[in-house]
Amino acid sequence: MSTTSPQAASGRVNQKRRTHAAIVKAAADLMLTGGEVTMPEVAKAALVSEATAYRYFPDLASLLAEAMADTLPDPAEAFAAVGNSMGESVGDPADAAERVGVAAEHLARLVLARAGAVRAMIAATIVRPETAVRRPGLRFALIEQALQPWADSLDGETLENLKRDLSIVMGAEALFSLMDLGGLGPEDAVASVVRTATTLTRAALGE
Repeated sequence: MSTTSPQAASGRVNQKRRTHAAIVKAAADLMLTGGEVTMPEVAKAALVSEATAYRYFPDLASLLAEAMADTLPDPAEAFAAVGNSMGESVGDPADAAERVGVAAEHLARLVLARAGAVRAMIAATIVRPETAVRRPGLRFALIEQALQPWADSLDGETLENLKRDLSIVMGAEALFSLMDLGGLGPEDAVASVVRTATTLTRAALGE
């Protein structure tokens, strides 16, 4: 028979919630510095031991997935700078390309602001492909939002092929490849991603 009082049990539950929240917040705060994010650094920032952090999260990828979910904006925010008339001329490749360009730049800058955490998520995905489901699918949501005005007017195969092609060039992997392997600075890498995404869109919708 348990001798734990209801008050003590409730206190432990609340303490666990506070500890969980502190670990997630520490990860989110470190993530937004753009620097490397490790479990020891997260634990230190949360004022808990590394062993405690691992009791709440089995690996860094699961922690980062939860922390990212709390900091990523809604896809609709990507188009705040685009005029209300955007999308009225449904079928115009120029309008579609502009929307895709806005989405591509928005995503690239989100990635740069969280570069260390995103690199850690990519690394975890490569080593353990089954963890890929934990990664936020923001790129796909942004692509859907960008092409939504054309969803009913485009051939289904054309639309799906374009979405897949854009998911390759708009991903964090492409951005980091341009920087790490191509030697581009962050701004030039962003510009290259935007240029490639808009070119793909014009080519697909102009055929």
